[in-house]
Amino acid sequence: MYFNNTSLIIDGALSAAWGGDSLGGMVELIVSDDTEQLAGKDTLDKIPLLTPCHVVLFPNVVMSITLKERHSIHLLETVQERDGFLGIVAQQNTETTVENTPHRYGVGTLAKVIKIINLPNGKTIVLVHGKQKFQVLRTFATASGLEATIQLLKDQPYKEDKKVIALMQSLKDVAIKILKFRSEAFNEAQAILVNIKNLDFLTYFLASNLNSDIHYKQKLLELNSSVKRANLLLKHLLKELEISELKKEIQDKVHSDISQQQRDYYLRQQVKILQDELGENDLSEEIEVLRAKGNKKQWPKEVADFFKKELDKAERMSQQSPEYVTSINHAEVLVELPWGVYTKDNLDINKAKKFFDAAHYNIEKVKERLLEFLAILKLKKNMKGPILCLCGPPGVGKTSLGKSIAKAMGRKYARIALGGLNDEAEIRGHRKTYIGAMPGKIIYNIQRVGASNPVVVLDEIDKIDRMRGDPAAALLEVLDPEQNHTFVDNFLEVPYDLSNVLFVATANTMDRIPAALQDRMEVIEVNGYSLEEKVEIAKRYLLPKQRKEHGLKATDLSIQDDAYAAIIDGYTRESGIRELARQIAGVCRKLAKSVALKEPYLKKVKKSDIATFLGPVIFDNTDYQHARIPGVSVGLAWTASGGEILFIEAVLSKGKGRIHLSGQLGEVMKESAMTALSYLKANEQYLDVSHDIFENYDLHIHVPAGAIPKDGPSAGITLFTSLVSLYTQKKVRDSLAMTGEITLRGQVLPVGGIKEKILAAKRVGIKEIILSSKNKKDVQEIKASYREKLIFHYVDWVDEVYRLALQPDKATDAKRWHAPVVDSRQEPTV
Repeated sequence: MYFNNTSLIIDGALSAAWGGDSLGGMVELIVSDDTEQLAGKDTLDKIPLLTPCHVVLFPNVVMSITLKERHSIHLLETVQERDGFLGIVAQQNTETTVENTPHRYGVGTLAKVIKIINLPNGKTIVLVHGKQKFQVLRTFATASGLEATIQLLKDQPYKEDKKVIALMQSLKDVAIKILKFRSEAFNEAQAILVNIKNLDFLTYFLASNLNSDIHYKQKLLELNSSVKRANLLLKHLLKELEISELKKEIQDKVHSDISQQQRDYYLRQQVKILQDELGENDLSEEIEVLRAKGNKKQWPKEVADFFKKELDKAERMSQQSPEYVTSINHAEVLVELPWGVYTKDNLDINKAKKFFDAAHYNIEKVKERLLEFLAILKLKKNMKGPILCLCGPPGVGKTSLGKSIAKAMGRKYARIALGGLNDEAEIRGHRKTYIGAMPGKIIYNIQRVGASNPVVVLDEIDKIDRMRGDPAAALLEVLDPEQNHTFVDNFLEVPYDLSNVLFVATANTMDRIPAALQDRMEVIEVNGYSLEEKVEIAKRYLLPKQRKEHGLKATDLSIQDDAYAAIIDGYTRESGIRELARQIAGVCRKLAKSVALKEPYLKKVKKSDIATFLGPVIFDNTDYQHARIPGVSVGLAWTASGGEILFIEAVLSKGKGRIHLSGQLGEVMKESAMTALSYLKANEQYLDVSHDIFENYDLHIHVPAGAIPKDGPSAGITLFTSLVSLYTQKKVRDSLAMTGEITLRGQVLPVGGIKEKILAAKRVGIKEIILSSKNKKDVQEIKASYREKLIFHYVDWVDEVYRLALQPDKATDAKRWHAPVVDSRQEPTV
């Protein structure tokens, strides 16, 4: 409720209270009454209608209304020319400003226009005096605006008994209490309220000054019973009074708290000065506890002096100071770090070998290198040496190998996920002066495990981003055994010895790791698994784990070997085993449901049952075993997720010798394609290809799965084979794949990722593979079981490639060059 607006009761009894001047001098006090013009009339015609927003006019109230619409101002001019009466009806939709909107209330107040004031900004203020309520019977539009036929309404008469007198007094008392909280002109408003003797006048006056929404005011206007209106108004005012008292209480409390805080600070400062003068300065309990812990620490003298200095500085600060909290937090981190605390290493190599064999199937080369590392550590008794980096596709067990190293050595284990790390402060820590500062991930994890020689796995070190600083450069100091014995975290501000920490990094690929960081690491390749290895891993590790996680017993479920093979061939296409684990979990879920519902179920899952549990086969490997048309070859690629098989397609169309490349090829692959085409053009006479074809036909080379970017030096001979097959119209032999790069001289160069590519070829049923002769040593390093049923062709020159890859005869559906080369109906679906 407020009394700072321009509305007031027009009543002879109030003229003395306002000193004969209402509305702050904007309009003279109205003494005359126009009600005689309305006497004996129930219905009035052609009453101009004004529908302002956010305004409800009550009878016997003078109010100012601001107008800015030209049609509303024009309507006022028409009213002045007539008898000065105007109907005012509030809009229901307060967001609408068009006056002829149908969204208006049906009850309004007939008003007399007192004065019109035109402002310099183009707006108009009209002062109106509310006369009597009315009901809108009908409306019609005229040239001057909206007019209406109205029926005048009268309030029900009331008997002025004790109940009405008490109700009036209650309204006045509550309104006066609210005025004490809110109104600056309290004395004037109180005088007005005291002099009101009529219940109708009182309710209209309070309702006009009520601080509420327009819908509530309209409800008060439409009530024709003054007693009901007064009761509803009293309920609202009591609620508003309670809110005002609560706000006052909150403000007083806040002010009191601030004053008390200032008072306590001054008193503490005075006590501190007195204690300093008397030599009786009492240390806080918090600082005393930290000092006692620090005295027990076996830390270097430099750190001890720094710690003592920090506590001494905190003593001289106020406990309310932000710097005090920062100093205490810093001291707590220092005292909680395991300075000089080491776990005892268990370097029994035979025991470690048994542990690795039990925890990890196969990967003999990796386990052998880890045992060598432990043996050297046992002999020389220090950690100086290269940092191990386990590199391989996802899901092959790199992180679990790091955990196994910690268990085999009897050390604490910590894992730091570096994927997406983009802030150097995550490694070196934040400056302690910053809000929310904390140590870097290295110091934090050492503090968490409580030992200065844990095994720390730096997971996904190849996925560090460079946005704030250079996180990879920050790792150089951490991983360098010549520097990390004095590693300084920005938060600690003192050196911490990391030379006894065993760091093990993991990565999917080494390409994104900076050369300086690679120089500090020894890369151990962790390759993908063959079908036979995946079957064994599923039997030994995955199924028991999934049974346990799904609440099944060993007797509830078993899976035959051929069923495992069916899952691997038909539902997974990966180097690791994560998807295989998810598929086995899908089988376990089905059985767990049957067990819970006590339904009959299969306890021994065979190959023929897999589709029942997992649905139709997802991957069809037969597409890669047949080249249906000339111009299609199969290549082997390496990705961060392992080996992949890809088609390379080429077609000719009549044109002017233009070349189109598609499939999101990278720069290296584009250069390989142009190299292959240039070699083909330069040696066309040996391939029985007419030069007119190059000039009169456009060439389009495409690698399917166009949404996936593709790049690398492995597709040279595959691109060349696709082009030779297209231009000679000879199909590529079935079940044949290849990998290698070519030069303009026609030499075939070696490539990497041979094991992953061979595993990918076996997955899809490829039987023959063409490689550079320089990759022969890579194939020989692969276990014989991986190479079973595969024929390897080693070449040095591209002429050997197309002799091995192409069928001797042209395709039976080959066309002449003036006709389309390939029937689109025979194009394979990839």
